[in-house]
Amino acid sequence: MCLLALAGGVYPGWAQQAADAPAEARGAGTAAADAGVDPAQQSVDGGEIFRQFREGLAEPSCTAQASDAQYRRNFAHAPNRLADRDDDILPLFGYVVGAMRQAGLPTEYALIPFVESGYHPGAANGAGPAGLWQFVSLTARNHGVRMRKGYDGRLSPVESTQAAVRYLKTLHDMFDGNWRLAIMAYNAGENRIVQAVRRAGRGTAMERPTTLPGVSRNTAAYVDKLHALACVLEDAGERPAWLASLARPVAHLQATALPADYGSLSAWAAREGRDVDQIAGLNPAVSRLRGGLGGETMWVLAGPRTGTPAVAADLRALGGGDAAPASSNAPAEPPATHTVVRGETLSAIARRYGLATAQLIRWNALGKRALIKPGMVLKLADPLR
Repeated sequence: MCLLALAGGVYPGWAQQAADAPAEARGAGTAAADAGVDPAQQSVDGGEIFRQFREGLAEPSCTAQASDAQYRRNFAHAPNRLADRDDDILPLFGYVVGAMRQAGLPTEYALIPFVESGYHPGAANGAGPAGLWQFVSLTARNHGVRMRKGYDGRLSPVESTQAAVRYLKTLHDMFDGNWRLAIMAYNAGENRIVQAVRRAGRGTAMERPTTLPGVSRNTAAYVDKLHALACVLEDAGERPAWLASLARPVAHLQATALPADYGSLSAWAAREGRDVDQIAGLNPAVSRLRGGLGGETMWVLAGPRTGTPAVAADLRALGGGDAAPASSNAPAEPPATHTVVRGETLSAIARRYGLATAQLIRWNALGKRALIKPGMVLKLADPLR
């Protein structure tokens, strides 16, 4: 059972780490404690992720005639999502791009989660498709995704992406490397597209795949959406300011093991001083479970921590142990409040002070909508303690 995390490593090896791990507990061969990780190798530059994406495109040329203007407008927000640190999908996008490059597949396929789920690992609709890749249960099981009571591997970005790579590799080879036919088969099912190719003839299918008889308008549009999205990102890559926004360290995905007595994911994250919201957001497959997973090799938040481990904090509060040796050079006490300024987001404020967003919401009684406004004074500690 896998739990996804941000950690350190060199692009694109992050994808290979998960691919090489056993299916029962991906990452077993690469699980590592925080100690011993070279800080210089803990991230990859976001610009390198985009360069790898661009180099991996099967059809990099974009013209007004070659891509649908309406779909371009529909996906105009995609570059901003990659650039936005607060909506940081670059670790996931980088992982998927790396997985495609590792498998020798075109990086157009790395755009499927944009169309299917908006790159949200927890996207689900009742008993229907779920996860980044919006697999239905049968397809997921057929490609090695573990599903049982209490656990749905489709919601694991690592497990579902490895399944998607296997499926797309099969389709890519089935249609002689024609990414458009492979995408159509991903959308409509391979049998339907195989039959359409047989009726039209392989030559016609290769030259004009979206015009095949019997192919629905939605399936043809699916290809056009992906190509338009690729073109939107290609256009963004010509803007120096946008490229500069990607020039930041992007943590990669790595595995470690949860202790037998971890209790719950949120309790474990709090004890370790890790961002509960970030871990839960990256790990919807396990974020709601309590107990029963101790000792398993899991995907967790490795590398630099975002908060203060609760055990160390308790020791400091009691004035005992070696958690915080007295020193004239000791850092000043953290501020008790923060005044919101224009443009700030709750998640950014939480990261600044090493807190979880959920803590700020709870301590400040912000409610479900969690709205903040300039001038608002936020408590940075539990007022009941």
